[in-house]
Amino acid sequence: MCLRPVTGEHAAGACSVMRVIAAIPLLAFVLVAYNVIFWLPGIDLPTRLVLFPMPSGALLELTVADVLIIAALVVLFLEMLKSTGAGNVTILDHILSTGVFILALVEFLLVPEAGNPPFLVLVIVCLMDVLAGYAVSLRAARRDVSVS
Repeated sequence: MCLRPVTGEHAAGACSVMRVIAAIPLLAFVLVAYNVIFWLPGIDLPTRLVLFPMPSGALLELTVADVLIIAALVVLFLEMLKSTGAGNVTILDHILSTGVFILALVEFLLVPEAGNPPFLVLVIVCLMDVLAGYAVSLRAARRDVSVS
């Protein structure tokens, strides 16, 4: 389904472009944000962004790394919602998500700036996205196949 009705001779093409755009793995944006942080001067993973006073009297400190991990978890939820669809776009989404996981794993293993616990958590979130996407698709496919 297209997000906006398109009329005319380019209606089918515009709809397919929107579907392909929807297949782009959102976790790639979190990983890009992580990489941008390393190239910006003055911003580092332990940089404190917010300090929240809690009702218990404790102070909750959120760092750049914490915010990236929280963003990755929110995006993981959105990716799981996307994986419940069926069709060729879902297959493309799974393939691209697998590619994002492989790139994140290679970066974790080979790039010194990525060899830290927050990036490891992001790699594991990417792995969970891949595994959950395939599991949800297989489960949905089993329901579509009727055995008599």
